[in-house]
Amino acid sequence: MRAAKVLVACCFAVTAVDAQRPQKPSAPDIYLVTIDTLRADHVHCYGYERVQTPALDSLAKDGIRFAQAFTPSPITNTSHTTILTGLLPSSHGVTDFAVPLAAVHPTWAELLKKKGYHTAAFIGAVILDSKSLAPGLDRGFDFYDNFPEHPLTKSRFGRVERRGMDVVQHAEKWMNAHPAGPHFVWVHLYDPHDPYEPPPPYSQTYKDRLYDGEIAYADSALGNFVAYLKKLGRYENSVIVVVGDHGEGLGEHHEDTHGIFLYDSTTHVPLVMKVPGRSNAARVVDAQVRTTDIFPTALDLLHVPAPERLDGESLKPYFGGAESASRTAFGETDYPLRFGWAPLRSVRTDGFKFIEAPKPELYDLQKDPGELKNEYGPTNEMVQKGRELLTDLRAKKPPAAAGSAATASPGAANQLQALGYVGQTETSSTNAPSGLPDPKDKIEEQNLLHTAMIASEDERPAEARSALEKVLQLDSKSPTALKQIGELELKAGEYAKAAAHLKTAREIRPDDATAAFEAGQALEKTDDLGGARDALEASLKLQPSQLPARLLLGQVYLRLNEPKAADDQFEAALLLEPKSVEAQIGAAKTQIAQGNFADAAQELEGLSKSHPDNADVFDALAEAYAGAGRREDAQQAESRAKQLQKNKRR
Repeated sequence: MRAAKVLVACCFAVTAVDAQRPQKPSAPDIYLVTIDTLRADHVHCYGYERVQTPALDSLAKDGIRFAQAFTPSPITNTSHTTILTGLLPSSHGVTDFAVPLAAVHPTWAELLKKKGYHTAAFIGAVILDSKSLAPGLDRGFDFYDNFPEHPLTKSRFGRVERRGMDVVQHAEKWMNAHPAGPHFVWVHLYDPHDPYEPPPPYSQTYKDRLYDGEIAYADSALGNFVAYLKKLGRYENSVIVVVGDHGEGLGEHHEDTHGIFLYDSTTHVPLVMKVPGRSNAARVVDAQVRTTDIFPTALDLLHVPAPERLDGESLKPYFGGAESASRTAFGETDYPLRFGWAPLRSVRTDGFKFIEAPKPELYDLQKDPGELKNEYGPTNEMVQKGRELLTDLRAKKPPAAAGSAATASPGAANQLQALGYVGQTETSSTNAPSGLPDPKDKIEEQNLLHTAMIASEDERPAEARSALEKVLQLDSKSPTALKQIGELELKAGEYAKAAAHLKTAREIRPDDATAAFEAGQALEKTDDLGGARDALEASLKLQPSQLPARLLLGQVYLRLNEPKAADDQFEAALLLEPKSVEAQIGAAKTQIAQGNFADAAQELEGLSKSHPDNADVFDALAEAYAGAGRREDAQQAESRAKQLQKNKRR
């Protein structure tokens, strides 16, 4: 008994020692929240009194608010790639939609996954979908919440965009299913992007300022997520980064939205960081920093070695006040190239901003924070310094990675237009900006084109047509306006008008595969089969992987009584999509056209069993039976086809 008591006492002593021994802290979770199209000067904790952003304000009280943070890009997928890699657009190469991120550039998810982190991303718009418009951004993620390839709704919500609360709920559901840590979770809130359609009650509270209403709603989604982290007990020992990917023009410098210019209205973004512990609570850093600095900061905080090549630096020296100097911020936008206008470059340093453009600009930001008075002069000291910095930056630009060209499909181009972006590059020129029009001289056209795209997406064709006609009054050779009017006429069934507009658009921009395909559609409807064939062939030469163009060209060749050429197109379609019923029917019809009725019937009989509700299958089967002399079978197949067509019309 005495020995047993001694043993128990020893056990208690060992337990007490273990309790006093310092425990190794668990690795902190890290949560990256990007809020799309968020201007810094429209956030409450940045001094804007006309909107309530309690979640952002609370995080700023618990962490560090960077008063002067700048993005290098005013375009969503490019700016996000910068945030995820710590590289400028000219370094990571994602300067356009659908450009794959090269494997040589590691991302947060890849590096943190190697350190045992569970990784997941939840996006609010198809513009960041890794299957279409943002290939490569999903690398390293255990789960990447892409949009469904075939959405069940025609509404923009669920098809090309998700409400912030839906995004957050998706993230919370995943975290509930994966409770083990540590976690790296990226949440993208798209709501402040136009069109501004906040849900109630924000639509009423901010009915005269819907952009602010979207911000307030996005902040409420952020608040929901933060409350969830607190409920799980994950908040205190976490790194939370909230940043805008870019801002919004709101009419400043005559830019309604974003993407064209590099003024502060679209490059100055909010940046708030909460880190474990309270030593940095409510700190404000006034020095100029960049979104390229976020990635190296996260790695620094988590003690993860940084990649060899980065354009940013850790912000950690600012936390304790060891550093106060501003960092040079570069700006880059190639989006004007989509309209055939000059790309822009900028450098913001020493209280000045220099913008390299066909008509260069220089602003003294101390005297002129609104960038309203251009003080450019070729001999100006700050102009020369700005040009030197941009020249040095170009000299450091890595060679383009193999396969880095944009590969947006026509479907992806339609998704871009649904989000208000031009879906086809008008020129890939990388010549000096002076060789192309200055975007400042074209901004009215861009605003009208944007209005037309949103109106068309919202089924307001008259408003879209009116805006496009105004564009053509400004520039009768605008291929974007001509193409969009052609698309409106095609949708309205005005095929001859559509063909005429699209023909002119193709003459101006012969490398537009989508315009050529649409011209082929219009010409086929007007029975100009030769013209349709030529347009479709041209489209497929530019972009061979278009299934709809292959199918339509096959039908055109059948109508031209060229069954062998038609068969080539249907076979090519089946290589693209082996289960395509339309391609299989087309291939069978080429057999019928060549008199091979029995072979066609055999193929179609199998298809009728796997697709018993497809009227086109039975219609073709009736034709094959008739050609083979099987009249009774032909009548039964024809009757079945008519019944299915009748059911479909109900």
